[in-house]
Amino acid sequence: MISFEEALHIVLNAAVPMPQTEIEMLKALNFVLAEDIFSDVNMPPFNKSAVDGYACRKLDFDKKLEPEIIEIIPAGKCPEFKISEAKCAKIMTGAMLPEGADCIVMVEDTIETDNKIKFLKDYTALNICYTAEDVKINEKVVAKGSLIKPQHIAVLASVGKTKVKVYSKPEVGIISTGDELVEPDVIPGISQIRNSNAWQLMAQVERAGAIANYHGIAADNKKSTYDKIAEALEHNNIVLLTGGVSMGDFDYVPEIMQELNIDILFKSIAVQPGRPTVFGVKGSKYIFGLPGNPVSSFVQFEMLVSPLIKKLYGNETNLNELQMKMGCDIMRKKTERKSFLPVNIRDGEVFPVEYHGSAHIHSYIFADGIIAMEKGILVLKKGEKVNVRQL
Repeated sequence: MISFEEALHIVLNAAVPMPQTEIEMLKALNFVLAEDIFSDVNMPPFNKSAVDGYACRKLDFDKKLEPEIIEIIPAGKCPEFKISEAKCAKIMTGAMLPEGADCIVMVEDTIETDNKIKFLKDYTALNICYTAEDVKINEKVVAKGSLIKPQHIAVLASVGKTKVKVYSKPEVGIISTGDELVEPDVIPGISQIRNSNAWQLMAQVERAGAIANYHGIAADNKKSTYDKIAEALEHNNIVLLTGGVSMGDFDYVPEIMQELNIDILFKSIAVQPGRPTVFGVKGSKYIFGLPGNPVSSFVQFEMLVSPLIKKLYGNETNLNELQMKMGCDIMRKKTERKSFLPVNIRDGEVFPVEYHGSAHIHSYIFADGIIAMEKGILVLKKGEKVNVRQL
């Protein structure tokens, strides 16, 4: 049995980045950039008005003059005239600033009469967006490793980057094991339960940014389990199994992994929930044998599998962790292993969720995150800082 920290190190150290591919800008949403993006233009590309108003000389404003309007400048039109003493131009938001003007007086701060304007205030802000104040030409605007969100799409469009290099998303094959399992659309018979783990894991895979492929339920016999694992390994980058990894008579997974020439890197972790977690590697393929208890599989996915997925496609820094203060004391009975506990966040503090053990997946409906109690720690005190893995 190894520590959780050792297990995480082994998992991440085994990761080989996914291949890169070039895709169209809009299709890049929720992919991770595999290149730095640089601007081919200044932004703004010229001095422009930040408001609807009048392009003036501030000196005229200070002298209490009433400038004459010599032209109207809409967005997209180049000014025709230079602004000289006692002259101004009516200008729209985003339009190019005419030469000679050094401020824009807002429409609501003026009165326009007989083609002249009168200032109603003693002071005006400049109201000018200056050339390259946002972005300079050749400046890096989006860094390699960024998870592409809608705001990144806007920046890519503004610099003319209509195709981008991204990391391919890993495909994850999911298998449940056990004769007691039936699918969610089946009413369970005596001694049967519905298969919730696989559907939970598929949702977690999609949320982590990978592609989920369901390979069904493996019966409690060696051939069925072997065939399912072999098939999933052939078609996926990662394989996840739930159940069949403990010490029961029908727990074949570690034995089958060895027969498939999978290098088992660990078989047990000193954590609760999730102690009987198995991890192996075959070339650039990764396989996890997760416990059958739903909370165990949920938590170990979040703490081990999700970081692997994100590292594979270049998004390893996005682990959604916050440091927060405990809102009350938390006490546990046993301290032999590191424990992961569901919590919710209220008014900026962390509080425990009622939790009855590794079968109580319903508790996680009320959880905003997961915290850890380290081995040997009996109590987390109110006000103590903890790291919260957000869900």
